[in-house]
Amino acid sequence: MDKDLLFKYNTPGPRYTSYPTVPYWQKTPPTQESWSNLAKKAFTVSNQKEGISLYVHLPFCESLCTYCGCNTRITINHAVETKYINAVLKEWEMYFSIFGNEKPIIREIHLGGGTPTFFSPENLTKLINGLTKNAGIHPNVQFGFEAHPGNTTDEHLQALYNVGFRRISIGVQDFNPIVLAIINRHQTYEQVAHLTRKAREIGYTSVNYDIVYGLPQQKTCYMMETMFKVIKLKPDRIAFYSYAHVPRIKPGQRNFTEMDLPDADKKMAIYETGRNALELAGYKDIGMDHFALETDELYKAQTEQRLHRNFMGYTDTRTQLLIGLGASSISDSWNGYVQNEKKVEDYYKRINAGQLPIIRGHELTADDLIIRRHILRLMTQFETTWTSKDDVCEEVYKAVERLSEMEADELIIIEPYHLRITEGGKAFVRNVCMAFDARLWESVPQSALFSQTV
Repeated sequence: MDKDLLFKYNTPGPRYTSYPTVPYWQKTPPTQESWSNLAKKAFTVSNQKEGISLYVHLPFCESLCTYCGCNTRITINHAVETKYINAVLKEWEMYFSIFGNEKPIIREIHLGGGTPTFFSPENLTKLINGLTKNAGIHPNVQFGFEAHPGNTTDEHLQALYNVGFRRISIGVQDFNPIVLAIINRHQTYEQVAHLTRKAREIGYTSVNYDIVYGLPQQKTCYMMETMFKVIKLKPDRIAFYSYAHVPRIKPGQRNFTEMDLPDADKKMAIYETGRNALELAGYKDIGMDHFALETDELYKAQTEQRLHRNFMGYTDTRTQLLIGLGASSISDSWNGYVQNEKKVEDYYKRINAGQLPIIRGHELTADDLIIRRHILRLMTQFETTWTSKDDVCEEVYKAVERLSEMEADELIIIEPYHLRITEGGKAFVRNVCMAFDARLWESVPQSALFSQTV
């Protein structure tokens, strides 16, 4: 890969799990009534055919991983589990009242965090049984969860398998003990290897690893060692993404400074080392920061143009309605988004008052929807077209003009009513999407809102 191009296009940019991105949502959030109407509309038109997706945020962790940008609550008090699960199930009951008499058909459940396996196997079973009790299950249902190697037990694996889980995403980050120590991550290669092998032995059909480049104290040789171990264990898919240093937003990152981070040259070398290792091992670039073996469903979905991207990341499951449950979770009705209260106490207060705990959101305009479709296609198919009047607005033509330099660098090919990202341009998909981002161009951020694109 051309290092000059990597440096040239290495600018801050969104990851586009939504459009508009969260910082550009409207200042006044949708009301309880307006969000209920958006959710009901999406449910009515899509439930019977597609089903719906559920994301459950489980924020608790026993210790703080200082690199982490997620919404977490640090505690060793496991008595919090029951109260939180009861609140999530009560929130889910509120959506039943919105849906009316039609039974929701669950197509996908994803447990994120925090550390989902902070919760006991028994309480996770209670949670899933509560979510599915009065719901239908889609014949092609997919259940997945995020696992910390340091506390995910064989009992967790078996209990979640018993209630339908077949996908596991393991937070590896790095295998080097020096890097793990500075980010306060307590796990070993042996734990990751055991978790991987045990999951496959039980019957899980998809294993993902999260690997992060640009971490404090990380070096190229460390990444080589990490990728050697990763490839040896051969997960089905890998999320290989950049560390975002935002101590202003995440105070835990103040445990180290910019001096501890690899500089731009070193970070780029770490990235190239990891990416090259994955490609040589047969992993295919299927979307931003994501690689998969040809046998994996994500790769198959990408080649068949079925790949989807939402707040849970890449998925081969596409539903119009995604309901986020729990503190800080985000819901998506295609025509609108809402986010829940971030603080656990505020979340409880709203739930106990019988209210949906939404604090902000956005109802998409006609132009937003057009741009959303283009960005989604670029993120999942590496191309987009605008042959239909439903895919055309002024911003599309402005985007084409903004992309002239990337076209000259042979990162994209622009033809009449069609744009395709080349093989060499796949690493720059975020940059291509940014050209379409009307709200970003209307109000360029004056401070760091996003991580670097490479």
